[in-house]
Amino acid sequence: MVALSVLDTAPVWQGSTPAQSLRDMMELARGVERLGYRRYWVAEHHNTLSIASSSPPVLVGQLAAVTSTLRVGAGGVMLPNHPPLVVAEQFGTLEALHPGRIDLGIGRAPGTDPLTARALRRTAGQLSDEDFPAQIAELAGYFDGPNTSADGHPIHAIPAAGNRPALWLLGSSESSGELAGRLGLPYAFAHHIRPDNLDAALDAYRRAFRPSAALPDPYVMVATLVIAADTQEHAEWLSSSLGMAIVRLTREGFSHGPHLPPAQAAAHPFSDEDRALIRQHMSVRVVGGPATVRRQVTDLLERTAADELMVITLIQDREDRFRSYELLAEAVAVTAG
Repeated sequence: MVALSVLDTAPVWQGSTPAQSLRDMMELARGVERLGYRRYWVAEHHNTLSIASSSPPVLVGQLAAVTSTLRVGAGGVMLPNHPPLVVAEQFGTLEALHPGRIDLGIGRAPGTDPLTARALRRTAGQLSDEDFPAQIAELAGYFDGPNTSADGHPIHAIPAAGNRPALWLLGSSESSGELAGRLGLPYAFAHHIRPDNLDAALDAYRRAFRPSAALPDPYVMVATLVIAADTQEHAEWLSSSLGMAIVRLTREGFSHGPHLPPAQAAAHPFSDEDRALIRQHMSVRVVGGPATVRRQVTDLLERTAADELMVITLIQDREDRFRSYELLAEAVAVTAG
C-alpha cells in the first residue's frame, strides 16, 4: 500500500487567529499519527495572512514533541531565504533530539511576494542557476563535518555533523526533477501547485537519477490537494472555501486576508469568469465522497507510479478536516486491497 503523508500550511480562517491554527496543527498531527500516516510536513510562507506556517524549524520541533511515530519535517525550507549554515544547525539540532524522525525538504521558491523575499534575503539580487545547487551542496556538507571557508578556515555546524535528517528536494518543474535525480535525492512534486508539469517533472527525475549513499533507487512523493467527505455534496460544499481562495489568490496575490468559511464562500456572487477559473483549477483536485476520492487517487497513483502520496487540504471545521484524512486512508486501503 502506498504511504500517506500530510502537508500542512496552518490555514488561518476569518474570525480565528494564527495561534489557533498552530494549535489545530498539533491536534491534527496526533490524529493522523493514529491513522497510520507516515510523515507530517509544514510549509514555509511569509507575509501571507491566510497561512500561519512561517517558521518550519520551530513547528517541526513542536510536532516531534507531541507525536512519537510520525516523521516530521519541512515541506519545505525555502533555502534561498536562509544561510545554509543556519539551516544545518537548526535541523541538526532537531535530528539530534528526535533521531530518525526528521525530514528536511528543500525548495527554491521564496514562499512569498518579491518585496518580502528581499526583506528575508537582505538583497535585491536573484539566484543564478548555479547558486541553488551550490547552496544545497554547502548545506549537505555540514552534516558530514566542517565546511571550509575561502581562506581555509573550518566552519562547523554544531550539532549537524553526525545528525543528518533525511534530505528531500521539492519542486514543480522539469529542472527541479532533473536536479533531484542528479543529486540522488528523493523528489517531492507539488501537484497542488503545478499539476500541468507532473509528467515531465517525474520523467526528468527518473531519467536523471543517480544512486547515492542515501538513496539507491528513485523515490517519488506527489503532493496533491484532497477534500473528502461522506457525501459528494458535502465535499463540494466544503470546497467552496478553496474556490474562493483560488479567486482571491489570482486577483489579489498574497495580500488577501484569512480564508473564508464555506457558508460564506458558497454564498459569494461569483462572476462567470470567476466560476470558469474555479472549474479549471478544481478539475485537477481530488474532491468528493469515498467513491470519487478512491477513483481519482487510484488514477493519480497509477499515472505517477508514486511511492508516497502527500495530502494538503483546506477545510475549516476540525472534525470535517480530520474526517477527510480518515476517508482518504480508507480509500487507499481499499485500493491496495
